[in-house]
Formats: sequence, C-alpha cells, structure tokens
Amino acid sequence: MRMNSELRLELTAEGGPLAGADIADVSPVGGGCIHQAWKLRLSNGQVLFAKSGGLSALPLFEVEVEALEALHAHSDNTFLVVPQPLALAELPHGAVLLLPWLDCRGSDQAALGRGLALLHQSSMASSPGRFGWHRDGFIGAGPQPGGWRGDWGSAFVELRLRPQLEALDGLNQASIDLDPLLYRLAEHLNEHQPRPALVHGDLWGGNAASLADGRGSIFDPASWWADREVDLAMTQLFGGFGEDFRSAYRKVLPEVPGADGRVEIYNLYHLLNHANLFGGGYINRCRASLRDLARRL
Repeated sequence: MRMNSELRLELTAEGGPLAGADIADVSPVGGGCIHQAWKLRLSNGQVLFAKSGGLSALPLFEVEVEALEALHAHSDNTFLVVPQPLALAELPHGAVLLLPWLDCRGSDQAALGRGLALLHQSSMASSPGRFGWHRDGFIGAGPQPGGWRGDWGSAFVELRLRPQLEALDGLNQASIDLDPLLYRLAEHLNEHQPRPALVHGDLWGGNAASLADGRGSIFDPASWWADREVDLAMTQLFGGFGEDFRSAYRKVLPEVPGADGRVEIYNLYHLLNHANLFGGGYINRCRASLRDLARRL
C-alpha cells in the first residue's frame, strides 16, 4: 500500500497542514476499519501519525478532534497519553487528521488503568451535572446522537439504546415488548445514580495501548458525559485488557455495588451498533442479551 501521491502533495503544499515540510518516508499503519492510517517521518526527524479519508471523513475527524481535546484536558500525562490533534485539514481530494506518533510497544497495563481512573475522577469533579454530548457524533462509522438528559437512565436508553434499536432491521423481537423493557432499564440505571464522567466511549482493545515508556494511551474516542462504568464494561466485551489494568483502576476508583449487573446493559449498546454496522452473528447476540435482560429485570 502506498500513500496517494496527490494527498502527499496536498499535505506539503502551501496552505496544507505540513506546508514547507519535507516528508522523508511514509509507511502504512494497520488496524483501522474506516480510514487509511500512515506513519510519516519528516526530514527534520519528527514522526507523525496521519489518518486520511474522503471528504465524508471530515465530520468524523471533527468530532474526534473535539473528543481528544476534551479527554486530554482531564488526563494525567504521567500515566495516560491522550494524543493532542496537531492539524485537521480539508484537502481537495479528502480530509486528513495529524496526531503525534505513539510508540505502542509496551506491555504493562497498570498505567493505562490508573490513568483512565484518574481521567474519570478528574472529569467527575468538574462535570456539567448532566449526561450526553453537545453535538451529534459517531460510534465507529455509526451515528451517535447528541443531546442532554438530567438522569442517567433516560440518557442511556433514549440517547443510546433506542436509536440503535430503531435503526436495526431483522431483530424480530416479537417475544419481547421493548418499550416496557426500556422503561425498566431506565429505572434500574437511575437507582444507580452515577455522577457524570467524561468517557472514552468506544474502549475496545484496538483503541488503547501500553507505550514503550510505560504509560498508557487511549485514542479513537466516541466520547460523552456518562457513567464511568460504560468504559469499564466495554473493556470486557472483546478482550485485550488484563487484571493489571483492572486492579490499577480499582485502586483509584473502587468498584460500585451492582457494577457486574450493569455490564450487559452497557455492552448491549455496542452489540446493537455492531449489528447495525456488520449484521451477522451480532444480531443473534443482541436477541440473546435482550431476552436475558427481560428475564432479569
């Protein structure tokens, strides 16, 4: 794979985000599902990370920039690196987001866990006192509605679960009356009464890393003000996070009673999103989760 020559010229042209710079080397970076990713080495020795896409990528990059800046403002750089955007540019043939390069060759996740807990703790101390986000955004390539709710149950059900359920074809939940179930879910979550925290929002293993210098890092967020447990729940959905991560997190913010019972509720959102994006077996997993929740609540 090679970086499109037109994009390379646009980056360094007058008015481009790297105007006047000389790109000495470009190499592709794997792992992305939506956009192309690149490692850029400049002639002055600086190394950058670039995400590129068509013009339709610009709104996704704009939301990502806002989320990264918000997370960065609440992060303790001693333990957790949230890359600060260097440039976002709309180019004639697409859009590009430039970020610092991260050396993701570490293995110990203790700093990652502690850093995430400190981020949640810091944000709860200065939260807006309500749940949601100020604009429509994205969860992966799917839509993530903006808006605000004063109580947590309404926020999670109306801003997250219901839009996904309404968008999903083929769920065929004839045996489950969804409206009463969603009402019970909202009431159940309101009994928990969490404080709003700024969350990453899409914290699977591909969006976090341990760095070579021992710190952790998170990136590619779908942030909003939510119960901090939504991040912890997703770390259990697809794997990639070990006991050193969880133990370090709990040393800062101990587990709240009932947390285990909320994991399935919170991860239903991500299963529904994956079902909408990819279909297949995710639809069956959504059916099973809804049936289980209907039995439990």
